[in-house]
Amino acid sequence: MDLSSRLLLLLDVIELGSFTNVAEQKNLDRSVISKQIGRLEAELGVRLLNRTTRSLSLTSAGNEMVSQAKQLRDLLNNTQRLAQNYHCEPRGLLRISSSMMFGRQYVQDAISIFQKKYPEVECELKLEDKVVDIVQEGFDIGFRIGKPRNSSLICRKLARSRLLIVASPEFVNRHGDIDTIEKLEQAPATIYSAPGLLINKFNYLDENDTEQSFQLNAAYKVNDVEMVVKSVVAGNTLGVVTAQMLQNEILEGKLIPIMTHLALKDFGTFYAVYPHRDAPIKTKLFIEVLKSVIGEDVPIWEQNIPNFGNLYRTHHE
Repeated sequence: MDLSSRLLLLLDVIELGSFTNVAEQKNLDRSVISKQIGRLEAELGVRLLNRTTRSLSLTSAGNEMVSQAKQLRDLLNNTQRLAQNYHCEPRGLLRISSSMMFGRQYVQDAISIFQKKYPEVECELKLEDKVVDIVQEGFDIGFRIGKPRNSSLICRKLARSRLLIVASPEFVNRHGDIDTIEKLEQAPATIYSAPGLLINKFNYLDENDTEQSFQLNAAYKVNDVEMVVKSVVAGNTLGVVTAQMLQNEILEGKLIPIMTHLALKDFGTFYAVYPHRDAPIKTKLFIEVLKSVIGEDVPIWEQNIPNFGNLYRTHHE
């Protein structure tokens, strides 16, 4: 390992918080990381880290070296990215981040198509429902709902994510027609819940086009969107879902759209996000392949919902 590699390793240690975290990410033994940082300090002749049994902190010299390491990483990444745009065919590693369900449903299909067309590109896909810092974690592209808060990221709109309210025929038979906001808020519902996130309030426009909201009565909370749909199909609860969460449940009669007179606001929009406007050609080509998979104007998932264009007094952002 040379000086530049050790500097970048120091940067990883600081950004990930410990030798152990870096070792896990790089699939190395923790002692290897510690030894390389020790060699870096010996090579430079200064102490870079204050080590205790519980924490690491940078010395003044360490702060300077981390600043240099960030510049080095940016320079190397930019050099590699610019060079890739001169290749006749895309090549190299394409690191992709996506939410779990969207990744399994559509990103995986796009990767299969992409690698058949461009066999010189290696792909790495990481599925997580939490928001990932694609710059810090070194991803080329990420897929998420909503524009990123980090304004430095480039985002490209992919597809809308419309909401609908669904229940099983059994649920409707047992509880009667759910045709008012009051009934909707009183009925037992399944909602998505994760640490720091509870999705139980939804917006709609009333007869005067004034924005209002309703809150579901949570009988069941779960941290997996696919389980939300399965729970509602089971017949004990209703649910508010995105069209993308559904497969053939409505076509097969397992679920029924209800309260279709409501002007539900869209849940958001799917975006592709990436760090640089002049992204490598492999990134741009992958977005095109994904768009061919999900559809250009009307996303493919809306085809599973008959007459969806006329339901919920369509309101798109």
